[in-house]
Amino acid sequence: MTVNLSQLWMPIVLGTVLAWVASALIHMLIKYHNTDYKPLSNEDEVRAAVRKGSAAVGFYCFPFCSDMSEMKNEALQQKFIEGPVGFLAIFPNGMPPMGKLLIQQVLFFLIGCFLIAYCAGLALAPGTEYMTVFRFVATVGFMTFGWAVVPYSIWYGHPWSTTAKYLLDALIYGAVVAGAFAWLWPAAV
Repeated sequence: MTVNLSQLWMPIVLGTVLAWVASALIHMLIKYHNTDYKPLSNEDEVRAAVRKGSAAVGFYCFPFCSDMSEMKNEALQQKFIEGPVGFLAIFPNGMPPMGKLLIQQVLFFLIGCFLIAYCAGLALAPGTEYMTVFRFVATVGFMTFGWAVVPYSIWYGHPWSTTAKYLLDALIYGAVVAGAFAWLWPAAV
């Protein structure tokens, strides 16, 4: 017998709230992500150069090539050798829209908890013991909230230490969501 998603609305909501609170504590109180980014020694010059180029909002790479076959081009190879090689994200000018960003973060957790509930509902029967629900949901929660960050270190140059911190975040989010699901798991009928 499977558990219906409608039976899991309370752990979905509580898991969302607990994950969001954990995220807020991580970013506003503990602050171990403050070392994820480094300042440029010539930030004003770089900002001026990007502003002069009128780059639109988007994600850029340099040196740029639109197809891997271009990597055979000696001029492009020389650009890679000379450097710098990197990625650049351009956001809209102005202060970050914190309200919008916080809502998106809550939606990230809500949709994540819904997906976790879907998996748990298919895999676990009503009345499953606390630790079995906890282990299953914590594992699925870790994968839901974190595993996708690994390719950013593989392909986009994010330091592995930053990825490790985001995986720690995912472990924490998975654990608090698992606690909510295990506590509120439907009883056997």
